[in-house]
Formats: sequence, C-alpha cells, structure tokens
Amino acid sequence: MSSSWGQQLKLSIFGQSHGEAIGVTIDGLPAGMVIDMPRLLAEMARRAPGQSALTTPRKEADAPEFLSGVLNGRTTGQPICLVIRNTSQRSRDYGDGVDLVRPGHADYSGHVRYFGFEDWRGGGSFSGRLTAPIVAAGALCSQWLEEKGVRIACHVQQLGSVKDMSFLDAAPDKDYTYLKEMHLPVLTQGLDERMAEEVMAARSEQDSIGGVLECMITGLPAGLGAPFFDSVESVLSHLLFSVPAVKGVEFGAGFGFAGMRGSQANDAFRMAEGRIVTETNHAGGVNGGVSNGMPVVFRSAIRPTPSIAKTQQTVSLKAGENAELAVRGRHDPCILPRAVPVIEAMAAIAVMDLWKERAQCLM
Repeated sequence: MSSSWGQQLKLSIFGQSHGEAIGVTIDGLPAGMVIDMPRLLAEMARRAPGQSALTTPRKEADAPEFLSGVLNGRTTGQPICLVIRNTSQRSRDYGDGVDLVRPGHADYSGHVRYFGFEDWRGGGSFSGRLTAPIVAAGALCSQWLEEKGVRIACHVQQLGSVKDMSFLDAAPDKDYTYLKEMHLPVLTQGLDERMAEEVMAARSEQDSIGGVLECMITGLPAGLGAPFFDSVESVLSHLLFSVPAVKGVEFGAGFGFAGMRGSQANDAFRMAEGRIVTETNHAGGVNGGVSNGMPVVFRSAIRPTPSIAKTQQTVSLKAGENAELAVRGRHDPCILPRAVPVIEAMAAIAVMDLWKERAQCLM
C-alpha cells in the first residue's frame, strides 16, 4: 500500500486535505519514551501554514491528538495513532468536481488511477497537507535519535538564483540548532533576506519559485544500511521522494561526480583521535550503501508550487477540449520554508528504521 512504509519502524498515514482529519499510525517506538510535547508542537509550527507573507494564508492549528500508544506522557510500546483536525478547509475554491485539471498537480493522474472516485478537494490524498502527520512522526523519531547522539540539520541551499554554501564546506561539529529558529534557514548570514526578495518577486507576478534543501545527519555510527535495495541512500530516497514537492535527490557531491576523476572523487581514509575518518566527504557519509561514520549529507530539489494565479493551458475533462485555468485559493509562493521540517522528519524516520535494523543484526 502506498500509504504505509517501513520494516523495523512502520508508518501508515491517512486522511485528505479537506477531510475531517489527517493522521499517522507509528509502530516500533520503544516503551517508556517521554513525549516532549513542547518540542513536538514547535516542529508542527514550523511546517504549519500562515506563518508569513512567504507562505499560504491558510490557518491550521496542527495540534496532534494521541488516540493510542501514549499514557501519562510516555509511549506504551504499542502502535501510536495520532490525528490532526482540519479546521480551515475551503473546498469551494476547487469547484464541484474534477474538470479543469491543474497543471503540475495530480488531478488528471489521480483521476485515472482511482477511476474518478478520488477525493479531489484540495488535492485530496496527494496534497502536501499530508506532510503534517509526517512531521509529527519525525519529531518523535528525532527525540529518540538525539538520545543516541544523532543530530539533523537542514538549510535552504538554493532559492531561485540565490545560493548558500554547502554543509560539505562547513564545520560538521558546529551547533546548527539556530537554523530551526529561522524562517528561511541559511548558513550565510543575511542571505535569507535576498531569498525572501526572490519569493516576493515571484508572488507579485502571480507565480511561484523553487529551490534546493540540503540536510546533514551527524552522530551516525559506521555500519548502518546494506548493499543495493536497503542502502542508506535507497531508504532515504524512498521517503524523500514521497514528499510531493521533491523532484530530485543527490548525496554528497551528487551530480558533481560527473565532472570528477576518481582521484578527486575518492575520500581518503585517515586516523583522527583514535577513530577512522575521511579527509573529504564527497560520498556524503555512505560507501556501498552503508554509513561510514562521516556526516550523511544530501540535497532535495523542491519544485515551484504548481498552484499559481497566472493563466495556464489545460483541458476540460467534462467537455473533452482545450481550456485555460487560473488557480484560485490560498497557496504558497514558495514551499521551501515549510518543507524544511518535512525533510528533517523524513530523515529522522529513515535513520531510526536503519538504526533499529542494525540493532536486530547485532542480537
């Protein structure tokens, strides 16, 4: 089923953008883990709509309700089910059924896939609204991982034509928690202001803009993952490409490898303070699908929001003819600010599953 994922840690999401609620079931969290609710709510707030002029004005509290698996603030070891109520739906913005299919959306492909019985309101099950329960699940996984010394940081490496430096060129042991406090998290001071100008320029032209998010996972031991189908890259990519806005993923030097020779691309192994490290990290912390103990660094290309007010060419399913469409409703001119906690959440979910699989091997 496309709504379920995982081996050692199992997730299943449910709900639609304009339904009563959305939610997730999480199976695999250990018993006795304290739920840090302020931390969980802070992560939800980072993803929530209506934060600034850079995002959609739709307002949602995004307050998770635990239906099972938690008692007196601690996990019970049983599957956790949490729901998030939808409180600000405006289905009238989408007409009375699928007719003019929106370019860049799943209106047409979803209509074919589900034989016309899909919930088409606001994108239904294809909507980025479904990333809210993912962020909740990821926040829980992050709490567990941080007890193991794992840290996940993410920044906007590119927004339109504005580019930030890379984690590959930054200090991996620096404290990057400040990034969580930034609406447009960047490594280079003041660059977020230039990025915000790009977003507002696109908005003024009734358009949208995309970019690249770069994520770094530190504190991972060597040995997580496996060759081929369960590699670190495979597990992470599976989840990353589940995010509706993600259209590309690369690890380490990524597509930059195409312009290198082996002598440039290889990361030399060295001893440092009694442990094995690499002088560079072109491989992004992974060799042969298995973590090598260096920071895992990857980038996700985020497409421009497909919902734009500009008139676009499309077709009418009902009339069977060409048509024009200007999308109505409340939409993000740039999805990057709200996508940052989603990418972090997916990384946390993937790493926890990999960690638990490794633990099984050692038993």
